[in-house]
Amino acid sequence: MTGRTAGAVVIGLDLGGTKIAAALFAPGGEVLARHTRSTPAREGAAAVLDALAAAAAAVDPDGLAALVGIGAAGVVDPRSGMVTSATDSIRGWAGTALGAGLADRTGLPVACDNDVRATAGPELDALADSRGSLLYAAVGTGVGGALAVDGRMLHGAAGIAGHLGHLSSAEAAGLPCTCGATGHLEVIASGPGIAAHYERLTGTRPDRLETVAARAAEGDRAAVRAITTGAAAAGRVLGGLANALGPDRVVVGGGVPHIGPLYRDALAAAFAAELMPPLRGLLPEPPLHGADAAVLGAAALTTTLPLHHPGAHR
Repeated sequence: MTGRTAGAVVIGLDLGGTKIAAALFAPGGEVLARHTRSTPAREGAAAVLDALAAAAAAVDPDGLAALVGIGAAGVVDPRSGMVTSATDSIRGWAGTALGAGLADRTGLPVACDNDVRATAGPELDALADSRGSLLYAAVGTGVGGALAVDGRMLHGAAGIAGHLGHLSSAEAAGLPCTCGATGHLEVIASGPGIAAHYERLTGTRPDRLETVAARAAEGDRAAVRAITTGAAAAGRVLGGLANALGPDRVVVGGGVPHIGPLYRDALAAAFAAELMPPLRGLLPEPPLHGADAAVLGAAALTTTLPLHHPGAHR
């Protein structure tokens, strides 16, 4: 069953490995309230579901909401409401009945999806052509993504569509990935991947990605190489995907692009070098939406995806 409840107050939840963000949206889309809290990521799935329900209650103390939408870390199948795969950033998260578990705890129907697809939803809606196509990448602690073709977000088997970080990358050859395979984009292009590459080049472990960026700005050749290698790897993968999908727009979000033009320029150059003639002129762009993008996209899931109801037979 797909929920398309017009005129409803909706709670949007964004679940990451460190933080839960919640917002209460009026029927017109304006934000009525916001709330954040830490994710109890080491305490297990039940504790995380409890924290999500507590965040929903905190942002909506008067019980105005009729629906909940959640974008969550991990591979999420919106049809079954299950987390079908996940890293250990949230302990025991794989196999969690996200939709059913949250519906039972909040007493409200719940729509759920992967957090990056949820965030990409408003970017898709912003295309001038409602039948347009979008390639969205989120480069941060990992590399996530979303694919929309002819106006429709792709979910794929078990909800796995869009996990761009697990495409092969020549720059990552032989490097172990968190998924258990080797040579995937995430291990060279993510924030930790860039920092790890700098450590391999210098033998020095940086405390964070911003330290590598600061050293690059000072002319540290290893820092420049680590950043541009990761950026170019991401650009090449995205350029190849653009040839396969023919998107109207390519968006690169997440925290890593914020380290500066060295990263963004290297990514754009590698991306452009891959494009077939009909796509030349297509450029990666930053997201249109700001801090509320994830919770806004999560709330919007309630208009397009199946709803999981409290106490429903499973």
